[in-house]
Amino acid sequence: MFETIVWATDGSELADGALEIVKDLAAIHDSKVVAVHVSELLPGRYGGAPIHADEPGLRDQIAGQVDELLAAGVDASFEVCMGSRDVATQIAQAAEDSDADLIVVGTHGRGVVTGALWGSVAKGLCHTSHRPVLVVPPARSAGRASGAAERLTTV
Repeated sequence: MFETIVWATDGSELADGALEIVKDLAAIHDSKVVAVHVSELLPGRYGGAPIHADEPGLRDQIAGQVDELLAAGVDASFEVCMGSRDVATQIAQAAEDSDADLIVVGTHGRGVVTGALWGSVAKGLCHTSHRPVLVVPPARSAGRASGAAERLTTV
């Protein structure tokens, strides 16, 4: 059912929680996993520099997670997207380019008001992507992922 799954990650604990669902789905469907990380760039005069000072560390962390997937027998790859477009649009484009059947992303699960003020990559993906998006809330990310992928698949 899911030949290719894009795991959208920013290196956060929430993204790591979503990875647990991705692992389960990949095992059930023998899926390829594409880890997609967007390196946000500073606009304007200082354009081209990453927004996050710890960007090299984030990339190393995600590359290590992809290596773990490979060691576990999962066909996995890592893609870093860079550009001036918003994060959700870049992830959606990466999913199109990899012909993904599903995008999995963690979310903070903020309420309507906070989400409207701060924005949300997950919300943006739901509005931008032409691919199905599975949004994993913090309750699932906090270690209760066990069996969730199987339940999603059999529904």
